[in-house]
Parts: sequence; C-alpha cells; structure tokens
Amino acid sequence: MADTLDLFTRSEHAELLKKLNAWDIAYHQNDAPIVDDATYDAAKKRALELEEKFPELAKNGASTHVGAAVSTKFKSYPHTIPMLSISDVFNETDVADWFSKLSSRDLFIELKIDGVSFSARYENGILVRGLTRGSGVAGEDITANLMTIPDIPQKLSGDFPDVIEVRGEVYMSRADFIDLNARSKKPFANPRNAAAGSLRQLDAGITAKRKLSAFGYTYGDVSLRTWQTQGEYLEKLESWGFKTTSHWARHAHTVDEIQNVYNDIMAHRAEIPFDIDGLVIKVNDIKTQERMGARANSPRWEVAYKFPAARAITVLRNISIQVGRTGVLTPVAELEPINIGGVVVSRATLHNADEIARLGVKIGDKIIVQRAGDVIPQIVGVAESGNGAPYVFPTTCPVCGAAVVRESGAVARRCVNTLSCPAQRIGELEHFVSRHAFDIAGLGPRQLELFTERGWIKSPADIFTIIARHGDAIKNLDGFGDKSVANLNTSIENARRIDLHRFLYAIGIPDIGEVTAKLLAKKFGNVDRVRHATFGELLEIDGIGDVMANEIVSFFADIHNNQIIDELLGQITVVDSDITQNTNGPLAGKKIVLTGTLANYTRDEMREILEGLGARVQSSVSPKTDIVLAGADAGSKLQRATELNIPIWSENDVEKLLK
Repeated sequence: MADTLDLFTRSEHAELLKKLNAWDIAYHQNDAPIVDDATYDAAKKRALELEEKFPELAKNGASTHVGAAVSTKFKSYPHTIPMLSISDVFNETDVADWFSKLSSRDLFIELKIDGVSFSARYENGILVRGLTRGSGVAGEDITANLMTIPDIPQKLSGDFPDVIEVRGEVYMSRADFIDLNARSKKPFANPRNAAAGSLRQLDAGITAKRKLSAFGYTYGDVSLRTWQTQGEYLEKLESWGFKTTSHWARHAHTVDEIQNVYNDIMAHRAEIPFDIDGLVIKVNDIKTQERMGARANSPRWEVAYKFPAARAITVLRNISIQVGRTGVLTPVAELEPINIGGVVVSRATLHNADEIARLGVKIGDKIIVQRAGDVIPQIVGVAESGNGAPYVFPTTCPVCGAAVVRESGAVARRCVNTLSCPAQRIGELEHFVSRHAFDIAGLGPRQLELFTERGWIKSPADIFTIIARHGDAIKNLDGFGDKSVANLNTSIENARRIDLHRFLYAIGIPDIGEVTAKLLAKKFGNVDRVRHATFGELLEIDGIGDVMANEIVSFFADIHNNQIIDELLGQITVVDSDITQNTNGPLAGKKIVLTGTLANYTRDEMREILEGLGARVQSSVSPKTDIVLAGADAGSKLQRATELNIPIWSENDVEKLLK
C-alpha cells in the first residue's frame, strides 16, 4: 500500500525548502553562510528523502535545485551547458549504494575544494567570459575578476580546442587567509567566505589585491574533445596553463579502495595547504559519463564523499593555561589553524590535567579536533603521535605565581589566591556586571582592568561608590569624558535594585547558574534565608544534588564571602522573590531543555514563555528531561535527546500552545 502524502509532510517539506533557499542565498549571493555544512546537508538529505518517497514533492524541490538566483549587482549570462551540483554521500554504505549502480568500476578520485565554483570560456585560446555557478542555469559575470587570478590564464598555451569552458574552483589558502584577516578591519569567518567575497567584487581592483588561487577540474561547452578520461583531461588542463589537484588524485576500483583513499586523505588533511570538505569520486571514462547522464540537478556518474563537518585533524602546537574567575586552571590546546564546520579553529579545550593524561596528547602530535553546534572545540584523540615529551601540568598559577591545589575528590586544579589573583578578580567582576546579573553597561573588561589596576575596585561593592570617589579621575582617563562617566553613573544607579534570583546568580556561587538561582529564590524567598539554608533544605529542591548543595553551603560559610555580601547589601536593595510556578499551565511540571538558535525568539524570551506555561527550563539533557526544544544549529543536546527518545519540539509547537 502506497504511503499517503499528508498535510504534516507537506508542511515539513515546505519548511525545509524555505530554509534551504535562505541558506543558499546567504551562501551563494551574500558570501556569508548562516549555518554550517552539517546542518545544511542534514536538511537537504531529509528533503530529498521526502521527495523520493513522495515524487509529487520533487517538482521545484531540492532534487531540482542548484545554487541560488544570480545577484542583481552583476550582469548575468546563461550557461551554455548547466553547471550542476554534485550529489553527496556521507558514509561507506552510501558509497556502496552508488557504486552498485555503476557500469564502469574505473574511478577517479579528486579533492573537493571548499571554495567558489567558476566557469571560464575560451575562444581561440582567449578568455572571453567568466561566470559564477549562480542558479546553475545562469551565472554572474565575473570576467574581470577572474583575469586578476594568476592561476587562471588569460590565454591558453599548447594544443587547445577552438572553444572550451574550463570549470573549477577559486579558493584561498589558509596561509593567505590568515594574512588577509590580519590586515582586515572586519575579519572573514573562513577561507571560503574570503574567496567568495573577494571574487564577487564589483571593483576588480579589490579582487586583484587579494591572494586568490584556482584549480580546474571539469569542463562545459567544448568544440572538440580529444581526451578519453578524467585523468587525461587534468593533463590537458595543465598543458593549457591551469593548476589541478592531480598531485592528490587517486584511482579506485572497489568500495574498499575508495574508503582507503578517504581514510588516507582524512589523516593528512591538515597537511594540505587549503581547505577541503570531502572527495569527488568520478567514473573515469568520459563516454561512460555521457552515457550515464544526469538527474535534474546532478550527474549520475559522480558523487561528493563528504568529510564529517565537525571533526578534523591538525597539529598541536602548544598547551597554554587559562585561569578562570573561580581560580580553576584550564589547559587550552594551541593548534595549527584548521577549518571545522565553516570556522577556522586555532584553539580547543583540553578540560583538565586528567583529560590530558587520558588522551595522551603531547606537543607536536597530530590530533583530532571536534566541533559540534555551539560546543567549544575539543580534542577527542591522537591521530599520529609525535616525538614530544609528556605534558607536565603547572604547580603554580601562571597569573599570580601562587600555589595550585587539587581539592579532595575534585578533578580541577585551582589557584589558592582567591583574594588577590588578578585573573580571578577580573573574571568575577565581569560576571557580576553581565547582562543576566547586575547588567551594568559601560563596565567591560577594559574598564574593569583600568579600575582594578588603580585600586578603585577591590570588591563588587566598590562599583557602587566608584563615581562618587573617583569620578573626576575617571574623566581624565583615555577614552572617558563627562558623557561616558554620566552614562556609567546612570547604569550603576539603575542596578541598585535587583531581583533575588539575579543577585544569587551575580555573586558567583560555584556551579550555580541562572536556573538554579531561580530555584533557590523560589524556595527561600529572600537573601537571609538563602544564606542560612542547610544542606538538608537544599537537597529538598528538585534539581539540586549533593555537589551543588555542598557548594552553596560552603560559599555562605566563608567569612570573606559574607563580608562582600554585607558590603553589597549596604549599597543595593535585593527584591524578595515572587517567583511562583504555574501549576495549571499546559506545561506544568515539564522539564524542558533549550538548544540551538530560534528563529523568532531569543533564548531568554523563550525561557520566560515556557516558565509562564508552567515548565521548568533546565540547562542539560538527562533521562528525566520531558522535552527538548531545538532550533537551528542544535548540537550535542539534540543528539543526546535523540538517543534517549525524548520528544523534540520546535518553536512552532510552543506557539500552538500559546494560541
């Protein structure tokens, strides 16, 4: 019995196409991708699955779509032969499925360059027109821009056809990208963006100043084809004056051989001086290519075997130590820059000394770096060990020189100098004035460093007296004046009255975030009751366990902390909590976790909406979580929810409840 196309499926497909179209415009027209490759690929794969299951959806769907409409900023011309996209495969099973449909097993494997496609038309060996891919049917005229790129000859050499459209990829090497960003007022996000932004300039003089490179790899219109295979065509390109990726090209005849090439290129990806995001596997014989033909938007004789967007291999240059606002020493891996998921990553967390020992990483190793969604890049393993010595974790604080200790039962190492360590003081103050705490505009890291260096701010309470005591001196500092001091004073005065839960979050109790601060405010109602809460009373709160309860009790038992709180209470008013749980709302008692980027709401707005409906918004996914509300670019939390079979909602589901 055939599947029935219902309204829900139509709606899902339409929403996917809407997103893909917006992402294509951002990527192809604006040169500013708004999602990473993994997110885009997953959405497109889902749309194609629906179109395969329900063929009526395929009309004007993802299976017929290539690129984005050409920009009105450029003249446009039709491609003599359409510039199709390449179908993606993501694992060995997908490769085997494609391989099983081939009539020829002689395959040619090339690198998939993460750059910008171009088509250069030559007549009698002279470059007469250059186009972008555009919609695949028509492209933007970038002839003058292509002429500025040394790797694209303006005149062909050797034995060439009367007419030939050479197609390839414009890219920027990682070294040239880093150099460009060092000279740019507004840095580019990654080499692909830099190449696209440089190539699609109305003023070719700007393009000429950027170090762009190019490879040729295929062809469009041709008056006479004299090559029989893809390998021979690359040789022809080189004889005409083009550069190719033939140095890295391989042959394969089985799925196992394809996988061996894939694994080998992945292992040496960091050594390639430009970004790649996969391999392109082609039937080598041109006549077989022509016989196999193409679908609406992609050839049948080639596929792109994509690398995992969230993982790459690079070299560990060094390990540095950061001291956080709570005194914890965090090791940070300094990396050979590598593009992961559309972002050039040069640093990644190593978490703690135990993690370094567990991974066995040493300076000089080739290591595997992972980045997923909004998760900080992290080291997940060693791909190839170097000759470096094991890393020795410091026993003194790199900021103040004080001793470093490891508390009983804890993983983290902490600097013992909690009162005077500059790293801790600045960090604590930054947190104290942040938007979800006291929200004091005008007190950023630079201002806090200036004021603490001069001894004007030694504790949070000093913030509320700084204008009265040092206002005239502040006006004389570089970057300050009457107006900026007046604005800062207004911001400080507005912060003298604060809700209890924001106060509890601001004072920096270890491990206590906004959600737990609200639980404390709701349970105890005022500052005094929270300060004198017992371990047992804290454990009565659903969401607070032994570790959190111990941190809270220890924090308020500390004489120094109580002194700071008393000083603060002499300057401010903490409003008793009136947080109440909506026990009659449609989401009453439901534990919900937010992840990803929402289209119509900020995280704070959605949190307030959910709490108004009776939900309890939590920060992490656990088996007790009832719902995960996921937006774009959702990462590990969405994956965890899927593994636990927790219902996944979109903001549309919440809006239905609101209605």
